[in-house]
Amino acid sequence: MSGRDGNTRSSFVGLAVNVVSVYVSNHLVPARDLPELITSVHASLSGLSAAKRDTQPAVVRPSPAQIRKSVTADHLISFEDGKPYKTLKRHLTLRALTAEAYRAKYGLPRDYPMTAANYSARRAQLARDLGLGQQRRSSASNTPAPMTRAEEAPAEASQAEDAWSGADPTPAVGGARTRQRSHRKAGPEA
Repeated sequence: MSGRDGNTRSSFVGLAVNVVSVYVSNHLVPARDLPELITSVHASLSGLSAAKRDTQPAVVRPSPAQIRKSVTADHLISFEDGKPYKTLKRHLTLRALTAEAYRAKYGLPRDYPMTAANYSARRAQLARDLGLGQQRRSSASNTPAPMTRAEEAPAEASQAEDAWSGADPTPAVGGARTRQRSHRKAGPEA
């Protein structure tokens, strides 16, 4: 017997005890009939649980025609609730399913889409219009050539001088140097 079965059995015993105690407090029951009453109540409660487990609805797999009809250019029809969605990702997540589990549950092909075609095309066009994915190509052509050791030496000397003078070695926007801020506490001014 696993731990879960033991917990279920003890919860049924507890429920049976509660039901019998309420019944006995309102009705006259001879002491010799109590064990039989407890047993019958426990069996009834256990039977209800078993009947509930057996009545789980079997998943009806859609026909190939239903699968084709569920995919349109503007939306996908969910086999879970029959409603149209532009993307099934969030809908399936609310039902504790992944795309793979959804496909397996309904016998859908591996290439069954999770996003409507027009929605994907619109999002792709929006990304192209915003220039997303182009930064890598443009930044590769704009990168300066690597500095030689002779070019690095004057820059290091200038940074060392700035460190001794207490100035900030990083230039601000426009090439001007910035002053360092003092770290005073803000308080009421008198």
